Amino acid sequence: MNDTAPNIASYVRERYLAMKPGERFLIGIGMFDAARALVEASIPADLSSLERRRAICERFYPSLAKQVFPAQ
Repeated sequence: MNDTAPNIASYVRERYLAMKPGERFLIGIGMFDAARALVEASIPADLSSLERRRAICERFYPSLAKQVFPAQ
């Protein structure tokens, strides 16, 4: 789904293209960090370290999580 008006999408694209690659990279890192913080906040606090890592992995990489954290 894309609900962004074409003129706004074009404006945003031009702004990103005008940035240095390092600036775009740092923005991407910031976006990922924000997404991870939201995921971590939604996970119960009483999970073990391993269970917490599994839950985070399942949110971001569902098919990979099944390989890395097989059912017990």
